[in-house]
Amino acid sequence: MKSLKNKTIVITGASSGIGEAMAREYAARGARVVLGARSAEKLERLTDEIRRAGGAAAWCAADIVRPEECEALIEIAVREFGGIDVLVCNAGISMRALFDDVDLAVLHRLMDVNFWGTVNCCKYALPYLQQSRGSVVGVSSVAGLHGLPGRTGYSASKYAMTGFLETLRIENLRKGVHVMIACPGFTASNVRFSALTADGSQQGATPRNEEKMMTPQQVARIVARGILHRRRLCLMEAEGRATHFVKKFAPALLDRLFYMVMAREPDSPLER
Repeated sequence: MKSLKNKTIVITGASSGIGEAMAREYAARGARVVLGARSAEKLERLTDEIRRAGGAAAWCAADIVRPEECEALIEIAVREFGGIDVLVCNAGISMRALFDDVDLAVLHRLMDVNFWGTVNCCKYALPYLQQSRGSVVGVSSVAGLHGLPGRTGYSASKYAMTGFLETLRIENLRKGVHVMIACPGFTASNVRFSALTADGSQQGATPRNEEKMMTPQQVARIVARGILHRRRLCLMEAEGRATHFVKKFAPALLDRLFYMVMAREPDSPLER
C-alpha cells in the first residue's frame, strides 16, 4: 500500500480521541472512512464535517460488544464503498484500581470492550480484508506488553487482544492480510477521563499531566505510517520501545520500574 487514497478504512471508537483524529487525518489523505461508535449524534456531526471538507465518510452507531452491531458497521462499509481495506480496532476503555479492591464486573467490562470488541469486528471484516489483502490494526498499549499495576483488567484485555491478533496474522500468512499491533504511550484523550474505578464508576479526571502526553493526532499519523509499511508492532515513543527491550533482558527490573512510576501518580492506589 503506497498511500491511503481511495482505501476504505473502518475505525471503531471514532467519535472522539484517537479514533476521531484518525478519521480526520485519513479522510484528509483521501481515504474513505467508515466511523463506528455508540454516539450517533457525534458520528453524524463528524461525518458531516469530513464531507464538507471534501472527504468521503459514512457512519454507523455500533456498540462493539454486540456482534450484530459490528456486523452492521461492516455492512455499511461494504454497501457504501464496495469493500474494506483497513480495519482499525480502536474502541476501548481503561481502569485504575488495585485487584484487591476492584469489582469483578469492571474486569468483565474491560474484556468485553477491549478484547471481544476486537474479535467481533474482525469476524465480520475478515472476508473483505482477505479479498483486498488489507490490514487489521489493533490499538493496544504498553500495558499489553508488560503488566501495568493498578490496571489488571486493562493489561489483561490488551494481552488478550495481542494474542488474538498475532494468531490471526499467522492464520492468514498465505492470504495476504497484514496485522499490526499499535501501542501508543499515554495519550491525551478522553479514554483517561472515562477510565473505570474499583466500583465501575468513571474516574472523571486524569492523574497525569496531559501536556506531556502524546496527542491523538500524533498517534493517527504514526499508525498511518505503520499501515503503509505493513509493520507488525508499532511502538510510538521512547517508553514503549524501552519496555519492549528491557522486558527481553531484565523483566524483574521492569516490574520494579513500572511499580515506581505508577506509585508516583497522584492518588495512586499503590504504596510508595
